[in-house]
Amino acid sequence: MTPPPRRTRPTTLDERATLVSFLEHERDTLAWKCSGLTDDQLRLRAVPPSTMSLLGLVRHLTDVDRGWFSGVLGGEDRPPQYWDAETRQETDFDVDTADIAAAMRLWQKECERSRRILTGCVSLDTTGVSTHTGVTYSARWVLNHMIEEYARHNGHADLLRECVDGATGY
Repeated sequence: MTPPPRRTRPTTLDERATLVSFLEHERDTLAWKCSGLTDDQLRLRAVPPSTMSLLGLVRHLTDVDRGWFSGVLGGEDRPPQYWDAETRQETDFDVDTADIAAAMRLWQKECERSRRILTGCVSLDTTGVSTHTGVTYSARWVLNHMIEEYARHNGHADLLRECVDGATGY
């Protein structure tokens, strides 16, 4: 697997630029892990009994970006994309009939929206309130959490990709 270009993580930037560069690197890593695979490979639940697949991770992180950036920092009331209101269950890992191209476009669109919202934050001390918990979070906290979220799931993606076609690497 030849990796597509990923953003570098410069070592002498200010706090905000450093955090953003780490988050972008993690997003690039997920895109890399999904590159060059067939639809069936992206849907494959390669580590039973887990329902995780690479496509499911993309869909999950779409909603994670949406919730933290749009919902908390942006103050927008946007329900998760992959949610069944009737059963009150997440559907991000229900990928059997999912439109892969649409899911990838939506993830990229949410990442772009997140970037715009973060750019609008005057400082890392800018805060927003979770509509789910009522807890106030700073942009700094959200950025650190999002790096953690992507890094954790990229570990899953690395294992899934290795099971799908033997490719490894970080």
